[in-house]
Amino acid sequence: MIRVAAWEPLDWLEHGFGERGDGHWTHGPRRAWANQVHSATVLEVHAPGEAGEGDALVTTAPELLLEIRTADCLPVLLLDRANRRVAAVHAGWRGVVAKIVPAALERMGGDAARIEAAIGPGIGKCCFEVGPEVAERFGLSGRTRVDLAATVRGQLSVAGVRVVHDVALCTKCDASRFHSFRRDGASAGRLFSGIGLR
Repeated sequence: MIRVAAWEPLDWLEHGFGERGDGHWTHGPRRAWANQVHSATVLEVHAPGEAGEGDALVTTAPELLLEIRTADCLPVLLLDRANRRVAAVHAGWRGVVAKIVPAALERMGGDAARIEAAIGPGIGKCCFEVGPEVAERFGLSGRTRVDLAATVRGQLSVAGVRVVHDVALCTKCDASRFHSFRRDGASAGRLFSGIGLR
């Protein structure tokens, strides 16, 4: 399990980016999740269970664990300490282009400068080669490599977020720790990440 060191002292916060060996650690009676569709839809969550179709979950409700499932896409966790508001975001390339992370920040409300972000393991620029049609969506051209985490960091900065924790780990590079759709295809498992208020 990968955790943000700066968040560890917060005894009212539960969070983590799952690794291959952590299995379905988010599963339990407090689990809330979305039917992830690579969109810019943000869902406000007040109770456990499936929240609907979307790619980000936001809550202030205690005893909920917001779950995101990834296998190369970026899991992004957001925290507003002052208002005890949290969000979990599934950010694949389509969602990043659609600005799912800025949409989640907007739903968090208030001043983005007080929100902290954590970017978990996802496919790195080292391994994310795309064709011209995808490159164009990122303002690039030809066959090239896209840095999803850098794009998300840029979106966070533009929105006013000042504190970003980035684990900077590539899921495709490290088969011993992470599942990867790019590496393993349809047989790839999923990594479970989550955040919640105790």
